[in-house]
Amino acid sequence: MTALRSHDAPQGPPRQHYGSGVLSSLFAPRAIAVVGASRDPAKLGAVMARSLASFPGPVALVNARDEALCPSVAEAVVRYGPVDLAIVCVPAAATAGAVAEAAAAGAGAAVVCGGGFAESGEEGVAHQAALADVVARTGIRVLGPNTSGFLVPSAGVTASFVPGVADVPAGRVAVVAASGGVNHALAFLLTEAGHGVSLAVGLGNAVDVSAPDVLDHLAADPGTGAVALHVESVADGPRLTAAVARLAVTRPVVALVVGRNDVAAFARSHTGALATSWRTTRAALRQAGAVLVDDERELVDAVGALSQVRLPAGATGVGVLTGQAGPGLLVLDDLRGRGVDVPELTRATQDLLGTLLPPLTHQANPVDTGRPDPSFGRVLAAVAGDPGVDVVAAYALHEPDALDLVAVADGHDGSVPLVVAVGGAGPAVAAARAALRARGVPALADPRGLSAAVAALVADAAGRRAPRTAPGHASVEVPGGPVDEHAAKSVLDALGITTPPRRACRSRADAHRALDELGGPVAVKLLDAAVLHKTEVGGVRLGVRTAAELDEALDAIGSGTVLVEEMAAPGVDLVVGARRDPVFGPVVLVGLGGTTAEALADVAVRVAPAPDAGAMVDELAGRALLDGWRGGPVLDRTALAHVVDAVGGLLLDHPGLDEVEINPLRLTADGLVALDAVIVEGR
Repeated sequence: MTALRSHDAPQGPPRQHYGSGVLSSLFAPRAIAVVGASRDPAKLGAVMARSLASFPGPVALVNARDEALCPSVAEAVVRYGPVDLAIVCVPAAATAGAVAEAAAAGAGAAVVCGGGFAESGEEGVAHQAALADVVARTGIRVLGPNTSGFLVPSAGVTASFVPGVADVPAGRVAVVAASGGVNHALAFLLTEAGHGVSLAVGLGNAVDVSAPDVLDHLAADPGTGAVALHVESVADGPRLTAAVARLAVTRPVVALVVGRNDVAAFARSHTGALATSWRTTRAALRQAGAVLVDDERELVDAVGALSQVRLPAGATGVGVLTGQAGPGLLVLDDLRGRGVDVPELTRATQDLLGTLLPPLTHQANPVDTGRPDPSFGRVLAAVAGDPGVDVVAAYALHEPDALDLVAVADGHDGSVPLVVAVGGAGPAVAAARAALRARGVPALADPRGLSAAVAALVADAAGRRAPRTAPGHASVEVPGGPVDEHAAKSVLDALGITTPPRRACRSRADAHRALDELGGPVAVKLLDAAVLHKTEVGGVRLGVRTAAELDEALDAIGSGTVLVEEMAAPGVDLVVGARRDPVFGPVVLVGLGGTTAEALADVAVRVAPAPDAGAMVDELAGRALLDGWRGGPVLDRTALAHVVDAVGGLLLDHPGLDEVEINPLRLTADGLVALDAVIVEGR
């Protein structure tokens, strides 16, 4: 009977450790104890015992209520030698005690698969707190609770109760997922795509072992070529991004962040509403060097390719080679939609291609061979030899009578990496893709998979450009207490950010003197630190030229202090803001601004300080508006970087501030002008 395997196992010398590091007891154990093992095949303890059937070391089945099994982990150590890992399959209320007993017996790690913890209500929160206390007191590392476990196929460790997971082969991709279910879904998708896994782990409630722990463990794992990271929420943003940055130096990290449709409560400013946790998490991970994807299939295509190929830092140019025009156009369209450079080939390359291809084929990039023939390899060599090409993306249907793609790959000199999509179905097509992967050539199934993989290679290379140092920023004083628009703009003035000439007016007479001094037209605004969205309460009147119009504006706004301000020249409105994110700390945001900022949500986000602040606008869908659209003004990106660095610096220098926002920051023919400003103290 499987459940009795360990009881009959001979006692011998301790097995050699399959690894090193603080998580080696978890992911590379010498011996395992299943606590709560059962001879009832339907119970979790019995399922876990069956899953561990391929483990080469001792598996001690522990249940104090079954005299046929080990009564304790301590007794298992006596019988079989040191136990590194305890897989705990007992009710939530008994889990903390079971983990404490395992720690006392020398176990360095435990997996808690069962639920009933913080995800289940007040009682579960107490159970999870008790488990956390055991971790703090004993130092044992705990994965879970509320996880379906992990697997390390190369070591024969299948610490999971999910059926079929033992069929996932060993490979070069590691999966680090917030969810146990997503962990297994990705492991199965990677298997279907022809990749195995080096490690696949679901973190569950992460009472102890979290994503940064596993990422640091993988940095020393020679069997891992790339990492798929699934993120639902982040407890410690700086710790996560630091771990990603360390790992990305030697191994690509591809991240899928859940929460695109974030519906957080309306914030006090546009910056808070726009810098959702999803956007901020993605921005922080990208800044740390991760490649971002939008769904699980794209994740598999990207991480699979990166586990085999990594471009030199800064590589950008993609040569597209296709045996069929239609799929080639799909690849081109998708690559350009992702912002990937598909450069026109040089005249010399096109002349060479003209000697190899029929005259009606497209030869500038993409290169369409028409129906593939034996010249495909020579065409590939010509495209790969172009000075603007850093990687070749090739697509062809599986037509073995016309083209042997595996032979083409064998003949490729490797001057630049090759990524191939083989179209077709059936065992022969799967065998061709497998043969390409065995030769170190990423092999995909369709045009979109090809473009996703190549875009990931380029994004990874871009993330490894030489780091740029964020410019310094001036440190200025910020008034204490609530800050109104006039005071906020005075802070901007001190930072070297242009604001319009203005007067704070406490009486009607002051307002009329301001109009005389400034001349028309002017804007008249309610000046009240408690009102952040003045247009929503009728607190703004624009284009006031005469004394009569001023009186009308003052009557409409009502009593109170007003700001009379010179009207700015027309232009394009931006929003620039900084917000103290509860997870990642100060973040900065740039987007198209004005009153429609939230509706458009066309923004770029960085963790402050942002070394590439001036380039943030290049991520905006509306970036063409900033480059002289229809004779309009052209943005000076250095000037924008100064503004972004300045507002981010305010939060870095003043821990008591929560948000700083300039909306709109208007791009005019004379440069950038801050038309409205908000500074919010911590709440």
